[in-house]
Amino acid sequence: MTIPFKSGLAVLLASSLLGLTSCNKKEIAALQQQNADLTRQNTDLSRTRDQLQADKNALQQAKNSTEANLNQTLLSKNNQLNQLNQTLGATEQDLAGKNARVAELQRVLAEKEAATNALRKKVADALLGFNNQDLQVNVKNGKVYVSLSEQLLFKSGSTKVDPKGQDALVKLANALKDNKDINVLVEGHTDNVPIKGVVNGAKDNWDLSVLRATEITRLLTAAGLDPAQVTPSGRGQYMPVVANDTPQDKALNRRTDIVLTPKLDELFSILNTN
Repeated sequence: MTIPFKSGLAVLLASSLLGLTSCNKKEIAALQQQNADLTRQNTDLSRTRDQLQADKNALQQAKNSTEANLNQTLLSKNNQLNQLNQTLGATEQDLAGKNARVAELQRVLAEKEAATNALRKKVADALLGFNNQDLQVNVKNGKVYVSLSEQLLFKSGSTKVDPKGQDALVKLANALKDNKDINVLVEGHTDNVPIKGVVNGAKDNWDLSVLRATEITRLLTAAGLDPAQVTPSGRGQYMPVVANDTPQDKALNRRTDIVLTPKLDELFSILNTN
């Protein structure tokens, strides 16, 4: 017997419904719970994903900012280093120039020292025959000092040089006259005993020392020294070598110092170089 189509479909649906209604309610509840759990996990994972993305973006921004700051710092340090190198180069160049000047000064000073010592020896050799108590030749502060006692040059209170003193001055002039590179300062000195009245045109010790220095200057230039090289001066009693306490010490102070100074034009030229 053939069952009509509609009747068969009805039978099939009825069977399915009967099957569905026979499903275990516990299984349905379990499936529903699993679905809810999965939905909640999906939501949590989405939130975690969004937070991680936000953290990643923040870290990327921080990285970019740090790299920019680092690059700026490196650029600044490089600029500072370049400026420092330029300054260091200029300083080294300036130092090299100063070292060259120092070396040149040392060379000139050594030459002047050698010339001064040679001059002292030449003068000492020229005046070798005179008593050491009456005539001394020494080097002090780069200058040659020829110290002549009053006993060698003058009688007490006189401004005229004795013959023995004239001989010493002529020998000194002969030793110096060919040397144009020295300045000659003639310094007259006395003790502290005041002059009474006017003695040979001198009103006081200062006056006496000047007149004596002038007379010695005349003798030196007459013997061949260039007058432009010689300067007379009088110190009077104001530059004693010892205290005026005894007759012997006063005699030491009554002297004439002839100071020979090498010209330092080359040295001054170096010092004045910028």
